[in-house]
Amino acid sequence: MTALRTGNRAMFWRIVRRLLGANRGRLFVILLALGAGAAVTAALLNLQVDAKRRLTTEFRAFGPNVVISPRAPAALLSDSLFARIPDRNTLGSIAKAEFLYGVVDTSKAEEGQEHPDSNHPGTRAILVGYVHSDFGAKQVLPPALVDAEENRSFISSLRCSVGAKVASTLKLAPHDGIWLGNGAQAFSIGSDVLPSSGGPEDSQIFIYLDVAQKLLAQPGRISLIQLSVPGTPSRVQQFVDQLQPTLGDAEGRPVRQFTGAQARIYDRISNLLSYTVALVLVLTGLCVMAAMTNVAMERRNDVGLMKAIGGATRRVLRLFMVEAALLGLAGGVIGAAAGIFLSIWLGKQVFGVAARPRLIVYPVAVALTTIVAILSAYPLRRLASVRPASVFRGEA
Repeated sequence: MTALRTGNRAMFWRIVRRLLGANRGRLFVILLALGAGAAVTAALLNLQVDAKRRLTTEFRAFGPNVVISPRAPAALLSDSLFARIPDRNTLGSIAKAEFLYGVVDTSKAEEGQEHPDSNHPGTRAILVGYVHSDFGAKQVLPPALVDAEENRSFISSLRCSVGAKVASTLKLAPHDGIWLGNGAQAFSIGSDVLPSSGGPEDSQIFIYLDVAQKLLAQPGRISLIQLSVPGTPSRVQQFVDQLQPTLGDAEGRPVRQFTGAQARIYDRISNLLSYTVALVLVLTGLCVMAAMTNVAMERRNDVGLMKAIGGATRRVLRLFMVEAALLGLAGGVIGAAAGIFLSIWLGKQVFGVAARPRLIVYPVAVALTTIVAILSAYPLRRLASVRPASVFRGEA
């Protein structure tokens, strides 16, 4: 019995090999259609998966996407809360910064001047005390402020960064001194003038948190914390929900204009690519089905002969299904590999950055192509109705 099964199996695969080589021109056409469909499918799926990661990364460059602030208006938070916020989630590092806001008197400071000079025009400005994490400072702070920190020749808490509008009002040149005052407290420090950005930072003065707390008489207090959390909007919301029980009197809120815009853009891109993939697979299936229809007409005599010598209809159809599956597998393996490289090129042309190959895309594209090939072999089911006698009499 075992020898009989082995012989049947060997004969089965021998017939499959003969079927594949019976008409090499048509075989090439079918493989070309399946390979092209697999290539486009793999390219679009890889772009779809990569778009999710890229949108998440690009939106983080726009600034923080989570704000932690007091529940009560005009209240302040303890700066110890900053250390309780985790530095990572399951998708990567979390950039964070804490801020203290206040209004101070400002004026230009001359070298050697011990007290503010009433002859120099002064103004009131918003003072922003800040501390940020070591990771991703530009994701939670104005990029110009981070650049000013990095370009300083020494590190000192007695130095601040002045927004462009405040510097213009005070007639500050780069590295001029500036007086900061709040009630009876006043001191002068060096300054860096930030380039104009058109944002609120143009009207603010940035200084390290400990100095701001001392000047504003708010030791150990902050106004809010900003976070840049990696992940999709749903992942960001999940992180905020998990963090909320540890915040006490504070409240965490995603920045809706960022998370909402990210979700809408990705949904549109994802839907467009999904519809395109479905259309490509349908067109590929129609091309293969047309070729399989011709195959079915050519093989009526072969099927009649197989049935005449005792071949079961189910086994005969299984031969052709296996043939279609092998064609789909071969076309998928070759086409999906080409599609991955195609997606890298498309990423450069469309987005300006090469798409990163995603391993999950390759087996999915191969599987979809194989399924399309098997479904497209439906015309071969007509061979089940072939009668050997009709074939041999020339009636079929």
